[in-house]
Parts: sequence; C-alpha cells; structure tokens
Amino acid sequence: MLVYELIVFLGLYLMEIRRIWNMPNKWTFKIKPIRELLRKYVEPDKIWLDPFAGKYSPASITNDLNPEMNTDYHIDARKFLDIFDDQYADGIIHDPPYSPYQVKRVYDGIGLKTTLNETRTVFWSQTRDAISRVIKEDGIVISCGWNSNGIGKTRGFEIIEILLVPHGGIHNDTIVTVEKKVKIIEKEKIIDIFGEDEWK
Repeated sequence: MLVYELIVFLGLYLMEIRRIWNMPNKWTFKIKPIRELLRKYVEPDKIWLDPFAGKYSPASITNDLNPEMNTDYHIDARKFLDIFDDQYADGIIHDPPYSPYQVKRVYDGIGLKTTLNETRTVFWSQTRDAISRVIKEDGIVISCGWNSNGIGKTRGFEIIEILLVPHGGIHNDTIVTVEKKVKIIEKEKIIDIFGEDEWK
C-alpha cells in the first residue's frame, strides 16, 4: 500500500509547515500570521479555553494571572484548567511564558514571587497534562513558543500544522504548533502497523 493511501486509511494528518515573516509584538495574537491562523481554527460556536490569555485572545473562556487583563479568570493556569471536566473543550490556545525568565518577569510584574515550581519544567509538564485531560477527542490545541514540542505524542496528539514566524534581527522565531487529539483507536492502529517505537 502506498504511504499516502495508508495515511488516508488510518485517518492521520499530513503536516503543513509554513514560514511567514512579521514584526514582533508582545501580544502574540496581534501578529498577523498568527491571528489569521487562529481565525482558521477557532470557531465562535465551539468551546475554546485559553489559560494564558493576555490580550486579544479569541477563546470563549479566558484566564490570565494578571488581574489587569480583561479575562474571565485571574488564577494559576493549572488551577484554571482544573475547573473543567474531562474532554470539556473543543479547543485550547496554549501561549504560556516561553522560558523560566519570562515566567519570573510575569510574576514580578504583578508583585508575585516565583518558586521552583513555576520555573522548572514541571510547570509546563503539569499544564500540558491538564490540557490533554480537558480537550475532547479530535479537539485542537494551538501552542505558541520557541519550539514545536506542543502537547506531544505521548499525550495522544498529532501535529497537523506548524507556523514559523521569524521577526528578523536577534529575535527568536515565534513557533505555532497546531495539534489534534488522536482517538485511542488510531493510536492502536499506528502501533499495530509501525510498532511501538514509531509512536514514541
């Protein structure tokens, strides 16, 4: 069987990768290519969550630790996600601080002290675990950052699109990773055909 036919048979997703230059902006969703990508996926009649919303998030239920942000909640992102039942959301926008330094800067900016719990990798891992629990099967997660790790295969996600947004000069690219929560049966099909190693 041809590879493409096998992909179609399994119901998997061909990954799209694009690179579009744009000026940097402290508010991720004001960057034009990212704003356009969000319009492509975020449907107004669906439940979309944003645990790190900041400004200009198109999500229907938003959270930001900063009380000055116009969001529905102002609590730790992990506590925000804990509010919702399993498989509650159709989509989640995941735009956390991109580094431990950014976490510290956010906390300092609102008068909070950072602890090792917020600046170690456990902070991002716990958030990803919560996102995996809350998102529906076939749900979409859009992650922004300096890498394309997203939520990850080990949590049951397949990458369907990556958008690279270079900003010129010494700026890091903003990398947007779009993933779909894969049904358990699809994971079993992959393992049966390709073996356990190909899933990891």
